[in-house]
Amino acid sequence: MANTITSYIPQLLAQALQVMRGLTVMPRLVNTEYEPLAARKGSVIDVPIAPTITTRAVTPSQDQPATTGVESGTVQIPLDQWYEAPFEMTDKDIKITEKGLIPDCIRSAATAMAERINAYIFSFYIDVYSYGGTAGTTPFTGSPATTTDATQAARRLTEMKAAKRGRRMVLDPAAAALATDLGAFQDASKSADPAVITDGIIGRKLGFDFYEDQQVPTHTAGTITTGLIAKASTAQAVGLKAIVCTTAASTGACALLEGDIVEFDGDTQTYVLTADATQASANSDVTVNIEPGLKIALAGSEAVTVKATHVVNLAFLAEAFAFASRPLDDVGQAVGLPIASQSMTDPLTGLSMRLEVTRQYKQTMWALDMLYGGKCTRPEKVTRLAG
Repeated sequence: MANTITSYIPQLLAQALQVMRGLTVMPRLVNTEYEPLAARKGSVIDVPIAPTITTRAVTPSQDQPATTGVESGTVQIPLDQWYEAPFEMTDKDIKITEKGLIPDCIRSAATAMAERINAYIFSFYIDVYSYGGTAGTTPFTGSPATTTDATQAARRLTEMKAAKRGRRMVLDPAAAALATDLGAFQDASKSADPAVITDGIIGRKLGFDFYEDQQVPTHTAGTITTGLIAKASTAQAVGLKAIVCTTAASTGACALLEGDIVEFDGDTQTYVLTADATQASANSDVTVNIEPGLKIALAGSEAVTVKATHVVNLAFLAEAFAFASRPLDDVGQAVGLPIASQSMTDPLTGLSMRLEVTRQYKQTMWALDMLYGGKCTRPEKVTRLAG
């Protein structure tokens, strides 16, 4: 590999990471505080989860009371995502364009990687069970529009004992535009912040740092036909996560999907489906798997409803989601092939990326690749704001 190309790799890699930094919102907002050691696909990272500790009354005595050992729980994150964005250039292409086109191609490849990473982290919403807003109605809609959607999201987080500090809200462009129009946010005399007017940036309001992202996902909901009920005359206890249901009529059917939000009549808790639930035939039983476990026991025949298709804006703490990106080994010419490679980690986003340049017949292949993984580790620290 020519020395000129090898020496050019760090500059191109730095440009790629700069593009990633500008295009990805979610990696900067979730928990990425894990040691960036080189890894391979299939490796697993243990994420510590704080234990629940209870209080007890103090009774003075000559003997020390017995203590209970505390062990932190862990959630494992597999590094199972390995993607690349490659492109090839012939010697003629390189000669004609010199160095001009290569940075453009690198930026295009980095853009593709950024969109994949961002969408991947958003996909964790499928584990989020707390729900607010109205499906099909953009948040902050109203006449007059108010901040109610934000304050209610804050209430739901508080009810789940999420800390007040470090709260983030990520909105799709439609919701962000309406939030930006709010008088309570625009009026500097009310918000003490002129940035909404001068820069179009909402910033920190009502305990949230607001962000806009065009990749906020939409959840397509499953369906219930002619009514779904908890199985009649069947008691189902608090904490149960597999709820036996059936439809109330011979024409009934249900085809619920993982990630759907359901409610049981008489219970204000919303639940998320952890697996698809399809009824084989009318009047047959179907098991609905949910998180969290039932908050209120079911006696039987309670109506089951599903939230309609909705945009999944999110309000959360960083610890709700964990994401890890690991630098891949720099192979170089150690494998005996004409390959130059280098890895680099962005200190702001924690994203690690490798650039490989491989010499082929009369052409050169360039490839950005990344190894990463993640999941929703603390669903009690996040809530949906439907749109």
